[in-house]
Amino acid sequence: MTDTLTGVTLVLTHDRPGRPDVEILRRALRHFAFLPIDRRPIATPEIAGALRWLEAASLPLTALEEAKHTRAALESLSLLLDGTAAATSTYRRKRAVFHHALEYAVEREELSANPLHRVKLRRPEPGGEVDRRSVVNPAQARQLLTAVTYVGRTRGPMMRAMFAAMYFGGLRPGEAAGLREQDCHLPESGWGLLSLAKNRPESGKRYTDSGEIHDERGLKHRGAKETRPVPIPPELVTILRDHIAAHGVASDGRLFRTEFGKAFSGSTVSKIWKEARGYAFPPDVVVSPLAARPYDLRHAAVSLWLNAGVHAPEAAERAGHGVDVMLRVYAKCIDGQREMANRRILEALA
Repeated sequence: MTDTLTGVTLVLTHDRPGRPDVEILRRALRHFAFLPIDRRPIATPEIAGALRWLEAASLPLTALEEAKHTRAALESLSLLLDGTAAATSTYRRKRAVFHHALEYAVEREELSANPLHRVKLRRPEPGGEVDRRSVVNPAQARQLLTAVTYVGRTRGPMMRAMFAAMYFGGLRPGEAAGLREQDCHLPESGWGLLSLAKNRPESGKRYTDSGEIHDERGLKHRGAKETRPVPIPPELVTILRDHIAAHGVASDGRLFRTEFGKAFSGSTVSKIWKEARGYAFPPDVVVSPLAARPYDLRHAAVSLWLNAGVHAPEAAERAGHGVDVMLRVYAKCIDGQREMANRRILEALA
């Protein structure tokens, strides 16, 4: 939200003299003006000067009733900071933020109508499908989980079970970060069950009520107190049992945390994952999209379920997706379905 509003605000200004450097203006907006008042740091002279310039140069909100200003704002949302085109999904997310802000202005009677309804900026519809080149098979996934244990003295071994939960259970990174011992049914043999209740996405200290890097929320697309049951195979049950025995849990029951009880930062997770890929794969595969991000483990999990013939509603329930979204996103990752369909049709015809 702050990134979107920063980009729009910088476009909707007069060309006044004394304009500060764009990086200073962005910092003044993102790290000061768009934070709640009680979380703002003390403004340095440089930031204070940038804010004074912005207050003097900003166009009145009613200027958006002129289509040229609205179009300029939309075009800014379609570009990255280096001037190249942003992904369609990025543009749509940012446009939605801008749209909601203008709807609020209409509600406050600052604008007579939402000006975005009169300006059409055509962008290709996002496909959203998972790149099948990023999806690992079970053997490659196990290679990666082993390679993770060779990274660092303690961090890699402590993260192995977290990555395993993302692959064998299809968990999102935030769901893995929020997984607690009380959410896990881990029998000595057979299938186990995760009753997911918490999601801990990384937001940054300045944006969370707790002042921690990770926010604590309910599950995505569900009510604050809703849970999601995820059956897990015996292999993951064993990994989680071993992890708890070797590393224990945090004071609040979380399975995956640093030696000091904090959640792993996104930058740390990415660094460990990058190094593990170098151990697990030959150089020509390392530069490919295969499992380039930890999130690709979740993609591999859902793709595996669908390839194994799990019915779409069941796979969607385990993954926390809607059926329509899941089939659209993973449609190209379902190998062998044509042959299977042909065989079933022949059997029916016989």
